Amino acid sequence: MEESESSAVGRVTVYSIQGCPHCVQAKATLGRLGVPVCDVDVGRHPELRARVKELTGRSTVPQIFFNSVHVGGNDDLQKMAPTELQRLVSLVKEQPLSADAPPLPMEDQSEDTAGESDGAFSCERDELADVVEDLKHGSVIGSHRRGLTLYKKTFSGDQLVDWLQKEKGMAAELSLLLRDMILKLFSEHLSADGKSVDYKGMSANPVFERYCDLAIQLQRVELLSLSREEKLAFFINTYNALVIHGYLRLGAPTNMWQRYRFFNYVSYLIGGEVFTLQDIENGVLRGNRKGVAQLRRPFSKTDPRLQVALPDAEPLIHFALNCGAKGCPPIKTYTPQDIDSQLRTAAEAFLENDDGCVVDSGKKEVRLSQIFKWYKADFGGTDEKLLNWVLEHMGDSPKKTSLRGVLSAGKTKVSYLPYDWSSNSVH
Repeated sequence: MEESESSAVGRVTVYSIQGCPHCVQAKATLGRLGVPVCDVDVGRHPELRARVKELTGRSTVPQIFFNSVHVGGNDDLQKMAPTELQRLVSLVKEQPLSADAPPLPMEDQSEDTAGESDGAFSCERDELADVVEDLKHGSVIGSHRRGLTLYKKTFSGDQLVDWLQKEKGMAAELSLLLRDMILKLFSEHLSADGKSVDYKGMSANPVFERYCDLAIQLQRVELLSLSREEKLAFFINTYNALVIHGYLRLGAPTNMWQRYRFFNYVSYLIGGEVFTLQDIENGVLRGNRKGVAQLRRPFSKTDPRLQVALPDAEPLIHFALNCGAKGCPPIKTYTPQDIDSQLRTAAEAFLENDDGCVVDSGKKEVRLSQIFKWYKADFGGTDEKLLNWVLEHMGDSPKKTSLRGVLSAGKTKVSYLPYDWSSNSVH
């Protein structure tokens, strides 16, 4: 959690996640107001997600509070009238926080409390803290020689993989490490307005070289022993990391032909087999179904990768693979332990956005993202089944109430929203 300094008595609280462009833009705008901004990363503090949803009625980030007044997301902030914004700034500067102020992580309680050892209090840990602690106890972290230089408190990719293989059930942990590393890189090179990424600067960052070393270790992963939940988390994290890695190496595709080549050729060697982005999405996660503009299934009956494919398509993966909406789900890396509820949260967040779903009660029309058109078979194959799936996966909201009303009236028209393919590269 980060907090900017000011003489104000209240605070602005922003619930965000790492790598979310809308969060970056909101924090840049708030930073110019001269009030303290308390940034709470709900990716690192998942215990706060339910409370934030309860307070806001939303599943997306950012969510912004001036003292206890909920403003909404980044779009709401940017559209706010200057007089209303000034009123809220004055509120923060003049009014102390009330008892119903939005919650902060437990680690921000006083140092005296945090120092108690009676078990009554413990800081919320980073999701990778247990891995680091286990690495230390497992004598993996030591000295690592590279050329003539000895680096202390380091380890090689080989040493890490050997340890993961023996101790942890390597695949999920490795995919989480890779996704976390590339997200941090992405965040560091995201512009202040959240609209562009400096991929050139990102590829020159020394951390990217370490990322590439670790990505090579994917070829040693044992895929056949993975459970359904491990498979989902592993391949979603790996896909999302590979997209950014592909942008860094080749640049972002700018037309239909480049996109086709990108998704059919950008690949990792995993468990001894090559998996392109198309193979991961349509072969593994969609249960070996034909993708958009594909004439055949990704894996033939004799393809060894077919053994890794899920038995059937998992429609929820479409909302976890690279979010392009105006608000992100409060999750960027996925874990096997909680994968199904994490995927439901991602779908709920997507449907909350008006570039995911718009309900027009007057015209008895529902306008949906092109994703629902391209992968209609995954959502039941008919308009009726598709609309029922959408209704079932929406969070309680006025939009859900409107959709229920439109569906009960019958003869609902379904149309599809334009899809924004624009690149977010600064070059």
